[in-house]
Amino acid sequence: MKEKLHQALEERILILDGAMGTMLQRYNFTEEDFRGERFKDFHKPVKGNNDLLSLTQPKAIAEVHAKYFAAGADIVETNTFSGTTIAMADYDMEDLVYELNYESAKIAKKVADEFTQKEPHKPRFVAGAMGPTNKTASLSPDVNDPGFRAISFDELRIAYKQQAEALLDGGSDILLVETIFDTLNAKAALFAIEEVKDERGIEVPIMVSGTITDASGRTLSGQTAEAFLISISHIPILSVGFNCALGAKQLTPHLEVVAHRTPFAISAYPNAGLPNAFGEYDESPEQMAAQIKEYLDKKLINIIGGCCGTTPPHIKAIADLAKQYEPRPLTLPVA
Repeated sequence: MKEKLHQALEERILILDGAMGTMLQRYNFTEEDFRGERFKDFHKPVKGNNDLLSLTQPKAIAEVHAKYFAAGADIVETNTFSGTTIAMADYDMEDLVYELNYESAKIAKKVADEFTQKEPHKPRFVAGAMGPTNKTASLSPDVNDPGFRAISFDELRIAYKQQAEALLDGGSDILLVETIFDTLNAKAALFAIEEVKDERGIEVPIMVSGTITDASGRTLSGQTAEAFLISISHIPILSVGFNCALGAKQLTPHLEVVAHRTPFAISAYPNAGLPNAFGEYDESPEQMAAQIKEYLDKKLINIIGGCCGTTPPHIKAIADLAKQYEPRPLTLPVA
């Protein structure tokens, strides 16, 4: 699959899926739906733990993946954004982490294989999603104690290693370290992935996606786009880019910075605009695609998709547009 992925990257702009959370909200799952039969007597509320739905509502997860593939996606992300012991501690579900990641990857891979079988000329891929966790290794959560850290690099490394192993065992073709607001967290994830690669004697394509948190053009831990790129460039990765926080228009200058300074493939999956007063995203598929046209005209990207608020119609509009363009040239072989 790695060779097929590299070949596809050379030939065309690859399409990543849209938001899993946005799609799952449409099911209006209740607390009972989240629990399913298996967790009906669990001692804590679990509504909102979307990763758990891979165990209790696997059909819905498979349906979402299928809708994105049908809309034109080449790559779907596993339903594992919070799939670490660190994030799952909120629900006292740390013991489920391996199973959550393994089953999520398995569901996505099964759907991907079905689409690849139907269209062998367009292989579909699964990216194992590794989210940022809900703790930061660079910053103190306590304004009165700036030296305090809620988590250590080593704790992050151990948690990410467990997640990476399960995602690979379940069939992920790619590992995607995403929505990075603290590069030290990302470095722990990348270090863990390198450990797994060494121990297993394998090569794994790695995508890295940071998030610019506001108009300052910096990540939450204070890095500019260029500093972020430099600090992860020692790792052999497939792609680097940005997702979340901003809409497509606001993301353009930051993509320009990294696209002109790296041989890696460039990825982008912005939100459907900025959230309104109710935290909802109003940008239509046509509006979003019109903004992404600038990325294509400037040859900034190799992989494009959507984050918060995006749906299959958004991905279809983006895929239909991207078909008309050549990908950004890759000056060196991708890792």
